[in-house]
Amino acid sequence: MNYKRISFYLSLFCFPISFLSFINILYASYFDYFLSIDTYFITLAVSLLIGFGLLYYGKKSPKNVNFIEQLILIIFAYILTSILISIPFYLSNYQVTFLNSLFESISGLTGTGFSIFKDIKYLDPTLILWRSSSQWIGGLFFLFFLIIIFSNKSFNYKMTNLTYSGDNNFNSENNIKDNLLRIFIIYSLLSIFILSLLNLSGVRLFNSLNLSMTLISGGGFLPTESVNKIISTNFQKIILIFSFMVSLLNFYLLFNLFNKNTLIKDHKEDLYLVVISIIFCFLIYFNNYDGLDIIISVTSSLANSGLTLLKPDNNLSLYFLLITIIGGSIISNTSGIKLTRFYILLKITSSEIIKLISPNSIINKTIFGSDKKISDDHVKISFLIFISFFLSLFILSSLLVVDNIGFEKSFKLSILTLTNTVNSEMFNMHNINFSNLLTSSKISLILFMIIGKIELISFFLIFKKILFKD
Repeated sequence: MNYKRISFYLSLFCFPISFLSFINILYASYFDYFLSIDTYFITLAVSLLIGFGLLYYGKKSPKNVNFIEQLILIIFAYILTSILISIPFYLSNYQVTFLNSLFESISGLTGTGFSIFKDIKYLDPTLILWRSSSQWIGGLFFLFFLIIIFSNKSFNYKMTNLTYSGDNNFNSENNIKDNLLRIFIIYSLLSIFILSLLNLSGVRLFNSLNLSMTLISGGGFLPTESVNKIISTNFQKIILIFSFMVSLLNFYLLFNLFNKNTLIKDHKEDLYLVVISIIFCFLIYFNNYDGLDIIISVTSSLANSGLTLLKPDNNLSLYFLLITIIGGSIISNTSGIKLTRFYILLKITSSEIIKLISPNSIINKTIFGSDKKISDDHVKISFLIFISFFLSLFILSSLLVVDNIGFEKSFKLSILTLTNTVNSEMFNMHNINFSNLLTSSKISLILFMIIGKIELISFFLIFKKILFKD
């Protein structure tokens, strides 16, 4: 394993943190928040020092990395960037321990939204902005991983080849740079578009900025205690629904939006997700809830955000938990098992039943009626992901039940952790105080928030490579 190659690419994840630190320094200077400005200077200096150090160490190494090295790079990137992001939390005036700071930063990077802070309205605005930007940068990093690394044909367990993933020609360093730049531009433009819509709808600029970074990344951090404090009018609710749809559908959908033939051909997964959203909304509508609030909750669950306008006393928490397990498109910031994998397992199961009834039947193995075929590897990986999700659920809930939160909350919290979904009123879990959890529970949640994002199979592959070197 070539650690110099890993070091070179790892250094590139430090500089965006430096940029965010610089933005917070400018924000603190402009609005006279000088009590916290030192923490961002320190973060800026540390991230630049580590970034240039890693860059110098690995700059002369060959730039091609194999699949296992890419997986190790992802894990190191989450660990290093979460430590850098935790610095302002740790050095703030709120007496946050290092473990709690790390918990908050990883929760932001993975888009989960669990927070050790209870009274958000009393937080320094620069720290609120820092929390939101950690989600934004985490969402951007994950799209880089998803499209550049997880599309690797040596073990495509994310199955990005089954849906439109842009120009996935990564044979040269220039092609990789072009695709990274394209992802960054689209992601930034979508963020600015959502920010503009929220601001035009009457949401104050500070809340619009923070909420737009939360929505585009499928995160759960808010600049206030509840989304009800920000969203009130029907127009604002429609914008919220649109934002959730943007985060749960294929990231490249806008590329083909004006090409009807390509749109129908390459985005049938997105069509199915829209149909499923409508079905779920229709099923819940008869429970006497406001129509827009229901659509927000369903799309928020599929987007693995968890933000809702429903009151805590709703009786639909388990229903929404099941929706979060599905998740959105393969090429999106969402987590969960994913609709495509459910579709593959259901289609292959029904095909086997048909074979037993009528052995001479011709089985159609296309996915979503497209021209892409479901291979045996797709079936095996889908089954493995399905099993590993519930294995992770069992392990995490067993670890959490030791804490004094009860079995039901342990089970719900485990599902939310593995789907990187915030513990909101929608799941009747908003009263959990993460800062008071046992150290073992916090460490378990930190580990499984990362596992929920990159999936347990990544760790199995790394252990297999280490134990059985070939």
